Amino acid sequence: MPDAEDVRRVALSLPDTGEKIAWSMPTFRVAGKMFATLPEDETSIAVRCPKDERDELVLAEPGKFWIADHEAQFAWVRVRLAALEDEGELRDILADSWRQAAPPRLLDSYPELGLPGAAG
Repeated sequence: MPDAEDVRRVALSLPDTGEKIAWSMPTFRVAGKMFATLPEDETSIAVRCPKDERDELVLAEPGKFWIADHEAQFAWVRVRLAALEDEGELRDILADSWRQAAPPRLLDSYPELGLPGAAG
């Protein structure tokens, strides 16, 4: 089961990514734009997710994904770390969120990360 340190290591391994404390929690940003957070007790992550896909994820796997009340109006979803199969699944989720926040120059520079579903 991935933990907060795995989240930090995987997130920071993505290009042009940094960590910044905001709202008293670690946040991860690509080129200054937030793509993941480690909220509260660090047993979950919040990541970018288009609203139409987010609803499908939550319905399909409610034990893994949920929408925090204060994030409902935004294109974000929560992911329970304990529900993830392995670090590969964590990497896929973080890379997908990274792609949504990364500027075109980075997507062009890292085509392997620019394709949805690409293994990283």
